[in-house]
Amino acid sequence: MSTHAPQAAQAVTLPTTLDEAVAALTAMPAAVPVAGGTDLMAAVNSGQLRPAALVGLGKISEIRGWQYLDGHALLGAGLTHARMGRPDFAALIPALAAAARAAGPPHIRNAGTLGGNIASAAPTGDALPVLAALEATLIVAGPGGARREVPVSHLLAGMDVLRPGELIGYVRVPLLHAPQVFLKATGRTGPGRAVASVALVLDPARRGVRCAVGAIAPMPLRPLDAEQWVAQLIDWDNNRAIVPEALSAFGEYVAAACIPDAAPGEDGTVPPLPPAVLHLRRTVAALARRALGRALS
Repeated sequence: MSTHAPQAAQAVTLPTTLDEAVAALTAMPAAVPVAGGTDLMAAVNSGQLRPAALVGLGKISEIRGWQYLDGHALLGAGLTHARMGRPDFAALIPALAAAARAAGPPHIRNAGTLGGNIASAAPTGDALPVLAALEATLIVAGPGGARREVPVSHLLAGMDVLRPGELIGYVRVPLLHAPQVFLKATGRTGPGRAVASVALVLDPARRGVRCAVGAIAPMPLRPLDAEQWVAQLIDWDNNRAIVPEALSAFGEYVAAACIPDAAPGEDGTVPPLPPAVLHLRRTVAALARRALGRALS
């Protein structure tokens, strides 16, 4: 990190295959991979980053599409938000398409990529709670043609990290063929930037509900107890019916799990949450309630 004025990269490599890109990063440990560059160039322009070399990923056609594999979709890390927002992709993974359409203005959606959203791991990344709710995994390419699979949630939580020379090649997403919803609330922190987001997917085969809350913490949060509780209240055999009161209770359950009350003081009393935090909790509750209601409607 640096506060000095940015300087031009000393070298730019443009590989045409994933393994060539890995080889370039292995040969130049100080090089930085770049796809859409929406986050990287912001850091360069602000003087926070001065890459010694760049490895451009834009010419790697193998990671710019998707394919079907054993009940999953194998998504290339080079897929842009604009491409994921199209109707054919929305029919495949609706929540991820909704997140892609909400990712920002057109120039951001046209340039930003799925792999970049994951690698930068910005808390406000719209794709991240969707991938967490879908329990997606990453196919990571390494030196010598090596491939390994890593849960997205492990990478975002720091439980696993990319090793020197490794690149995110693909994202494996299970095809649930069931309702999925992505909602977010925006504020004044930038165009389209979320202050809170919720991804919710139904898994009828397992009679389960998966929910992830984004933007309020360094990584998406999964309220597992709330998921299990509400799944037991859904009548899976009768058009997935649920009593209206359960929707509101689910929203409150999710919000309290993700934004808990303050710790009790020495006298045992629980201090009230600051107004801004209380407002955020209400926002999360509303998003979770609406997301479940839409998924079940």
